[in-house]
Amino acid sequence: MAFGAPGIAVSSEPVPGSSVESLLEFARTNNPEYAAMRHEADAASERILPAGALPDPRLRVELQDITMGGQQSPTLSPNKVGSTKYTLMQELPWFGKRDLKREIAALELEGAKGRAAGTWSELSARIKSGYAQSYYLYQNERLTNEILDLMTRLEKIAQVRYAGGLTAQQDVIRAQVEQTNLRNELIALENEQRMNRSLLNMLLARPATAPLAEPEQLRPLPAPVRLDPAALADRVRGRNPQLFAEDARLRAAEKNRELTYKNRYPDFAVGVAPMQFGNSIKEWELMVELNIPLQQSTRRSQEREAEAMLSAAHSRKEAVANQVLAELTENLSGLDAARRTEMTIANSLLPQAELTFKSALASYENGKVDFATLLDAQRQIRQAKQNQIKAQAEGQARLAEIERLLGEEL
Repeated sequence: MAFGAPGIAVSSEPVPGSSVESLLEFARTNNPEYAAMRHEADAASERILPAGALPDPRLRVELQDITMGGQQSPTLSPNKVGSTKYTLMQELPWFGKRDLKREIAALELEGAKGRAAGTWSELSARIKSGYAQSYYLYQNERLTNEILDLMTRLEKIAQVRYAGGLTAQQDVIRAQVEQTNLRNELIALENEQRMNRSLLNMLLARPATAPLAEPEQLRPLPAPVRLDPAALADRVRGRNPQLFAEDARLRAAEKNRELTYKNRYPDFAVGVAPMQFGNSIKEWELMVELNIPLQQSTRRSQEREAEAMLSAAHSRKEAVANQVLAELTENLSGLDAARRTEMTIANSLLPQAELTFKSALASYENGKVDFATLLDAQRQIRQAKQNQIKAQAEGQARLAEIERLLGEEL
């Protein structure tokens, strides 16, 4: 049971950070940047209906002969003037314009959804990479502490041999110097952990110094059969949030060009106007109004602008496609290299280094090798374990980037 100080509320919510899933779940709910993009998508969805709606009708009231030929003082009462005309008018765009505006707004919604998905993909990739770095730092700290304990034991062995006159005092000093270096490395690792924790808390919209749980394990890497470059390239083309947003922008540009060409045709308005004389309606008028598209130079300029914007959208989509496919190839190669490096260390280098260290330790205790040889063997096994942890973290970072490009989990 956890106890808090008097008057201080103790949160019952678990501290995130033990798994990458806990961090992603927290960020999905609390990250303000992602929330802002989702709200923008919600706002874009509300623009579709107004985009295709008719403009509000207009009502005009005209009072004619308000002095009745000079027989009375001016008045604004409709039944006391010569006549009152009520004109109700409704503007009507040319055929198809409303549908095009509605389609453009719908495509803008798709673009907003793509940008929101892209924001989440970027955010989740940063969280996954940050978690992998956190795991690497914690494991490196644990390894450094293990080596520090080992060096403490080796110092005691060197002291026993020195007391027995079997070795020089230099061995004891070397062991002490090595421990000092390890303690300095622990200080550096602690500082890196603080910076990484601050970064993760920033992504989670938490205070920079808020605690995070110790990372327990990394996600398993997908099997090589699921990392076929051609299949993933097809998935990227169909699912990448950036490409999705650019495709929506391209289709919106096509619709906008079509709408611009429809501006060659006039919009019109229809109206009805009853005429009031005294207390009764005695006349009705109907009207049709057209705007005359005479400013052809202006419209041609707008059409050229629409064509240029469409060409720009094509080029932008092509540039994004080239970029994401290049990044996919790079990260697939990096993931494969990290996987093979980890396997080589685990299956070959690490067992060899452990055997070398055990042999060197036994030989040192028997006086067959010097302390420098024992230190070299210890450093080799430590370097192998550090490289193994680093390869694991690198593989996770590469996997995070691949999933960012896909816009979904592998």
